[in-house]
Amino acid sequence: MTAGGFDQIFPRGEKNNAYAQYFTGQSYLASLASGSVPVSNVTFEPGCRNHWHIHHGTGGGGDQILLCTAGSGWYQAQGEDPVSMEPGTVVRVPAGTKHWHGAKADSWFSHVAFITPGENVSNEWLEPVTDEVYGQLPKNGANA
Repeated sequence: MTAGGFDQIFPRGEKNNAYAQYFTGQSYLASLASGSVPVSNVTFEPGCRNHWHIHHGTGGGGDQILLCTAGSGWYQAQGEDPVSMEPGTVVRVPAGTKHWHGAKADSWFSHVAFITPGENVSNEWLEPVTDEVYGQLPKNGANA
């Protein structure tokens, strides 16, 4: 499916206005499945990223699963090196992990996201990823 010149297999969705306060740049959200495990396609314009955040949960819940489907983006857990995400990259973010994810500066990016069900599942939004931190990400090479 083409969305503004960006080819991806899932719908881009509408502008993510409901969560815009937790993003730097423009993101889009398309619900793919509802129910006990809601699944969404999140699309990020170049340079767009979400704020640092933590998914909480007990009883096996609260892990976030990210499946990159198109474009190129970043995932980073606090205190760890950034992970380059390309189509086919899968990241499991354990509950309680402070992290962020978003597009590379020069690329659109889409991932399918869902949270594992369990007890006391919630999301805690934190501070933005600063331009300084984002600007230090690799620009070329194997990790860019």
